[in-house]
Amino acid sequence: MKKIIMFTCLLGITGLTAMAQIPKFTFGIKGGVNYSNLKTKDDLTDENSIMGYQAGVFTRVGAAGLYFQPELYLGTKGNEYTSIETSSGMMDVKGKIKFTTLDLPLLVGTKIGTNKLNLRFMAGPIVSFVIDEDNNLGTAYNSVTDFGNYKKQTFGFQAGSGVDLGNLTFDVRYEAGLSNVSQSEKYSQQQNLFHLSLGFKLL
Repeated sequence: MKKIIMFTCLLGITGLTAMAQIPKFTFGIKGGVNYSNLKTKDDLTDENSIMGYQAGVFTRVGAAGLYFQPELYLGTKGNEYTSIETSSGMMDVKGKIKFTTLDLPLLVGTKIGTNKLNLRFMAGPIVSFVIDEDNNLGTAYNSVTDFGNYKKQTFGFQAGSGVDLGNLTFDVRYEAGLSNVSQSEKYSQQQNLFHLSLGFKLL
């Protein structure tokens, strides 16, 4: 009798454990703002950050406190230049470049708490596809070989934290560029951003 009771309890515990491991799926929409800049290698330019936006969808699937979160969103990012290093020295001249991109982050994270109320941490790679470019760089920039010519695809890495409150989800992230976004090797540039976003779980 004791063996039967122990066996039944073991089956119950095993069943509860298995149920706890069933992946939970979440789908939602998100939007937010970012501050971005293009940092030039060797400080050959001076720049200011510009504000952009993002809007799109996300999914989240996971169990046992771990999850995978791919996203797809439309966003804007870029940079405002205030000076550039030329053959005759540093020249004070303003110019702005703004990209509209389709971004695909592939994030892996962990969370503390329940599915409805938790603290999350996440990190992972991101690939960005440039679908539009607003380039009003002046002649001083255009005179530099390939400076104003930018690639159509770039890679980066995101890391940050977030909070879920019911169906609302808040994220704060930093995105570091991993690839040169410019065609110029001398004026190698990497896109860096701070993200703040709000999402709503539909499922």
